[in-house]
Amino acid sequence: MKYKYIFFDFNGTVIDDLDLCLDLLNQILIKQNKPTKTVEEYKEIFGFPIIDYYKAAGVTFEKDSFEDLSNWFIKIYQPESFKCSLFHHSVETFDFLRSKGYKVVLLSASQIDNLLEQCEAFGITKCFDDILGIEDVRARSKVHLAEAYFKKHNIDPKDAFFIGDTLHDAEVAKTVGADFGLVTFGQQSTRRLKQVTDLLFDSYDDIKEYLND
Repeated sequence: MKYKYIFFDFNGTVIDDLDLCLDLLNQILIKQNKPTKTVEEYKEIFGFPIIDYYKAAGVTFEKDSFEDLSNWFIKIYQPESFKCSLFHHSVETFDFLRSKGYKVVLLSASQIDNLLEQCEAFGITKCFDDILGIEDVRARSKVHLAEAYFKKHNIDPKDAFFIGDTLHDAEVAKTVGADFGLVTFGQQSTRRLKQVTDLLFDSYDDIKEYLND
């Protein structure tokens, strides 16, 4: 095996929630009488921390605080997310990797209780050796989750590989010193992803092939 641990992001990597996230952003922008965003525009501005992405989209916080908007977003997003789809061949890939002896870990900037509820709803809890999420709904960063997990399990960075759909996933991997690859079917444009890596996956079949040695 090339690695021992494979870390997967959730939103935009496991679950295809792009349309839902874009729709909710545009609802906020319409409420604030701001121009809405297309899918292409969204992929050029989405990122972490979420408050910075909101600002890039044109959202202001004089009337609605970021905390209020975060709470509103998750109240609508959480039940609607159950209508989204998992990416094609994702579950088969998780099962394949675990059958090969990899530890497969879900690492998300989602609030942990919401994340666990989503995994149960999609029937994928059993696909992961561990599921890691943050404490609140503000989606600031998940670097601390990775660092704590590496310390707890005494993981050698060369034994870990991260897969996500954003520059933040690359940042997390770089912070802990691990290798990473990014998927092109998520929430950021391929143009942006190419700024940090040439290892891009267009499908789960590509991921499976890369990790199958």
